Amino acid sequence: MERTYVMVKPDGVARGLTGKIVTRFEEKGLNLVAAKLLQIDLALAEEHYKEHASKPFFKDLISFITSGPVFAMVLEGDDAISIARKMMGATNPLEAVPGTIRADFGMHTNHNIIHGSDSPAAAEREIGLFFKSDELLTSKRADADWL
Repeated sequence: MERTYVMVKPDGVARGLTGKIVTRFEEKGLNLVAAKLLQIDLALAEEHYKEHASKPFFKDLISFITSGPVFAMVLEGDDAISIARKMMGATNPLEAVPGTIRADFGMHTNHNIIHGSDSPAAAEREIGLFFKSDELLTSKRADADWL
């Protein structure tokens, strides 16, 4: 069983897409084990995106991610990271496969609706940044035997 961090970014929250996005992951069979709506402050944003600190888009990225509330969640399931990444689609919504979250809802690379961990190490780090261990629940879905 694998866990991944997924975040509906400020554009997705502001456009009222949070419920639709969570529903997609749940319908796929991923289990929601933690979730919260929050406003990311500058320090958390810089820590979260620290691998991009030297890139020219870093300042704009930090400005965007702190511009409004985000919906942070932890999803659990077999191959949760790769499944969530495929469901999100390419970073650039114009290159994302139709049916993915970014293709269906995103308009621009800078406002692409959603973020998700890209590896087990990233998932562990990002979950730790946004959630305390006692906020992570464990439950069995009613349909778990079929998934």
